[in-house]
Amino acid sequence: MKVWIPHQAGLNLIGELPPDVTVEVVEHADRLPSAVADVRFWVPPFLAGSDATALLHELPDLAAVQLLSAGADAWAGRMPAGVTLCDARGVHDPSTAEWVVTAILAQLRAFPAFVRAQADRRWAFQEEAPTDELTGKRVLIVGAGSIGTAVRNRLAPFEVSFTLVARTARPEQGVHGVDELPRLLPEADVVVVLVPLTDQTRGLIDKEFLAAMPDGALLVNAARGPVARTEALVAELGTGRIAAALDVTDPEPLPADSPLWTMPNVLLTPHVAGSVRGLLPRAYRLVGDQVRRFAAGQPLINTVVDGY
Repeated sequence: MKVWIPHQAGLNLIGELPPDVTVEVVEHADRLPSAVADVRFWVPPFLAGSDATALLHELPDLAAVQLLSAGADAWAGRMPAGVTLCDARGVHDPSTAEWVVTAILAQLRAFPAFVRAQADRRWAFQEEAPTDELTGKRVLIVGAGSIGTAVRNRLAPFEVSFTLVARTARPEQGVHGVDELPRLLPEADVVVVLVPLTDQTRGLIDKEFLAAMPDGALLVNAARGPVARTEALVAELGTGRIAAALDVTDPEPLPADSPLWTMPNVLLTPHVAGSVRGLLPRAYRLVGDQVRRFAAGQPLINTVVDGY
């Protein structure tokens, strides 16, 4: 059988495979390395958009798609009959958690303001000190999956308190349901959003969500851009009442004329939380494990059900 992967480096990272497995590199859908017959396992490019799904219907023998992203929103619901979709759960836990911690600390300790002052060669002590701090903050994590757990583990040494929210409540684990957000948001100093993009989470961060956050609170969105309603973000952040750190926007790239670019209370990064040097080794460990499982007729892990 044939396996298609998107990175030349993956050939050395995927590990030992059964002798009847052939691995080929497909960096672009318009430059295929061989005939489409017998391609049973496909790994699309990282962060490939919905346009990449067109290739699904050109692979007659396809049985499994392994994503390199934790989110499956561009692929869920588009699989041909009999094709299993798997996400990269676990691969991005360290990098995304690092980004979240960095973003929180940067905003609370006023690093964006200090960077602007440095560019102007201005000693900004009188303007910015004393800054806020992370110690003692109440952190609400919306999305209590593997990345949410990684964020919690990395924030724990900062002496913060946690409230975790998932799609449905898990009382035995101390996890609240998303329906409890109107009650929980007013008690949070930092709100970290890590949910996948589904029909249920699209527009979750809306006018009501933002209005429920207390004055001075920080919103951190490391999920997907459409999880937040951009017009609501612009309106609420424009008042200066709360702050935000955003790795994702809607649309992406963010248009140059968006007010979010110039708001002093907004930290923006261009969807880079998962784009780190350690991505490919971690990703291809998962890919290799999945290919070996598939070749042996064993169940795949990280299968996507209902968009998750």
